[in-house]
Amino acid sequence: MIYHLSFYLKHYWPFFNVLHYVSVRAVASLLSSFASFLLLGGLFMAISRRFFRAKAREFTPDTHKKKDSMPTMGGVFILAIVLINTLLWCDLSRLNVWIFLLCILSFGALGCWDDWNKICKNKGISSRMKFGLQLMIAIIVISMLVFCTSFSTQVVFPFFKHFKPDLGLFFIPWAVFIIVGCSNAVNLTDGLDGLAIGSLLPNFATFALICYLAGHYGVAQYLHIPFAASAEIAIIGTILIGSSLGFLWYNTYPAQIFMGDVGSLALGAGLALMAIMAKQELLLPVAGGLFVLETVSVILQVLSVRYLKQRLFKMAPIHHHFELLGWPESKITARFGIVSFILCLLTLITLKLR
Repeated sequence: MIYHLSFYLKHYWPFFNVLHYVSVRAVASLLSSFASFLLLGGLFMAISRRFFRAKAREFTPDTHKKKDSMPTMGGVFILAIVLINTLLWCDLSRLNVWIFLLCILSFGALGCWDDWNKICKNKGISSRMKFGLQLMIAIIVISMLVFCTSFSTQVVFPFFKHFKPDLGLFFIPWAVFIIVGCSNAVNLTDGLDGLAIGSLLPNFATFALICYLAGHYGVAQYLHIPFAASAEIAIIGTILIGSSLGFLWYNTYPAQIFMGDVGSLALGAGLALMAIMAKQELLLPVAGGLFVLETVSVILQVLSVRYLKQRLFKMAPIHHHFELLGWPESKITARFGIVSFILCLLTLITLKLR
């Protein structure tokens, strides 16, 4: 909205011409989304304390019982801030902006339904139904991206300049797998105060930067990465950074509110779609290595119990294993955040190593 309004305002005040630059709008949107969270976060906290209280998750250490009746569904406010600031700062004539909003809001609506059932019925929707709806949303989103935009179905491999196999229609199941997998991986990571959002922050920053670089033709040519129409997605990425920082203000240890599935499912899907739109989805397992580790720990635990009749970890996901080893919750969150930051730096290095 501000972007489109600037076309008229620049005729009277030339200063508004700076709003045509993606870099200016990216920084402004980050600051405005963070400020919005600080200004209105207290109001949402009051609403959440009254209406959105839920029991601590099942299959967690006994120390988590003190988190019963903690306000939850903070993801609703995150998505509201993201939506408002996207409408304010992005070029709304870009279809990929609307596709991105459709993705995160749809996954958020699914998570909201699950959270609300947990509050009202002490039991979320079935895993089969949740997974089926995730698949359906992801298929719709990727189909729109492939058929309604000039999106390339090539897969870009790190470290290789010219190896870019074109999957054609097979790109749809490939991208659906990435979105659904990343969404559930972030959901599994959301088990300690500030853990998921603290690990998402460097990932949002990394892929916001990658979206900006891939959306700049000159820089993309210099780095030998595919040019993609992802510059506006970089602005949404900075909005996600600002919103995540605002949420971390309340979610850092000891947490005053949880994001719930409405936040973790939506933000995980959004991170995956950013990587896909920038044509760098194969960098996602590197930058998001922490989410991969959390998911693999659950898979290995299930297989070990089923076939070896013994636990590989004291408890899965792996952050609970470290809890039961005696690590304080704040230390786990801080160390996992450091690991996530280092992995994101390694991801950025690969852009030049081609």
